[in-house]
Amino acid sequence: MAWDWEKLQQQKKPTRGTPPPQVGDVFTKFKGVRKKFPGIWIIVIIILALYFGTTTFYTVGVDQVGVVQRFGKYVRTTGPGLNFKLPSGIEKVTKVKVRHIFKDEFGFRTIRAGIRTQYAASKAYLSESLMLTGDLNVAVVPWIVQWRIKDPYKFLFKVRNVRGTLRDLAEATMRLVVGDRSINEVISKRQEIASQAQKLLQKELDEADTGISVRTIEMKKTNVPEPVQPSFNEVNQAIQEKEKMIYQALGEYNKRIPQAKGNAEKTIKAAEGYALDRVNRAKGDAARFDEIYQEYAKAKDVTRRRLYLETIRDVFPKLGEKYIVDEEQKNFLPLLNLGQAEGGEK
Repeated sequence: MAWDWEKLQQQKKPTRGTPPPQVGDVFTKFKGVRKKFPGIWIIVIIILALYFGTTTFYTVGVDQVGVVQRFGKYVRTTGPGLNFKLPSGIEKVTKVKVRHIFKDEFGFRTIRAGIRTQYAASKAYLSESLMLTGDLNVAVVPWIVQWRIKDPYKFLFKVRNVRGTLRDLAEATMRLVVGDRSINEVISKRQEIASQAQKLLQKELDEADTGISVRTIEMKKTNVPEPVQPSFNEVNQAIQEKEKMIYQALGEYNKRIPQAKGNAEKTIKAAEGYALDRVNRAKGDAARFDEIYQEYAKAKDVTRRRLYLETIRDVFPKLGEKYIVDEEQKNFLPLLNLGQAEGGEK
C-alpha cells in the first residue's frame, strides 16, 4: 500500500478555527428545512400564540388584587377578573390576597384545627411567650394576631421580610404592655391587655410601612411557668382567703354601722321631739300665766277668789275623807278616834 505523503503532512499541520457560517448559508439551510417540513410555520405561530396568550392574560380572584411590575418596577394594581399585561419578561404580576385574614401564633402552634384542636408542644415555643411582668414575676403569655393586607404596594415593596417584621413587632409590643402590669393583672385582665397591644402594634406597623391592618389580638390562657405553679396557687389561695375575710368584715361593718347610726338618729330625734314638746309646753304655760295675770290685774279680788275656788275644786276630790269642823268645836280628837275604830271593825 503506497503512502500518501502529502495527505499525511496536511494532517500534521495545526488546524485553524473554522470560519463562522454566513447569513446566506443560514437562510439556505432554513429554506431547506422548510421544504422538508412545510407546516413548521404553523407550529411556530401556534407556539407563539400560546406563549403570548398564557403570559399576557391573567385572572385575579375575588379576594385578590394583581400588582404589576414592568422590568421590576411597580406600574399598577389591577382588580378582580380577567386582565391584560405585557408578555412575561417585560411585565410580571403578583397576586395578593387583600381580603384573607392571616393568623400568627405566639407561644404555641396549631397542628390541626377543628372540634378537637391539636397544638404543638408549647415548650418548643416557650421563648416567645415567656415574659417579665411589672412586679418582677415571670408569666407565660400565649396569644394570636389576626391581620390582613390593606396596602399591597407597601406589603410587597416597602419591607424586605414583612412577615418576620410583623412577628418581631408583635412580640416587642406584647412584652411592652405586659411589662407595665402585675402578674395578677396579666392573668385577669387579658382583654384589656389585648386591646392596648393591638393599638400599639398597629401604630408600629404603620410607621414601618408594612401595609398590614391588625384585625384582632386574642390572648390565650395566661399562667406562670410550671415549676412555680404550686407556690403561685398557694399564694392565690391565701390572697382569696384574705379577701374573703375582708369582705366578711366589711359585710358585718355595713350591717352594724348603719344600725348604730339609725339608733343614734332615732335617739337624737326623740330627744329633739321631747325638747320641742317641753319648750312648747313651757311657752304655753307662760302664755297662759300672762293671760291670767292680765285678768288678775283687772280685778284682783275676783280673780283671787276664782283661782282659790278652782284650786279647791281640783284638789278637794283628791284628799280622801274630809272633816269639816267648826272653829268653836271642842274635844275634836275623840271624834277622829271614833272614825278609826269604825274603820278597824270594818
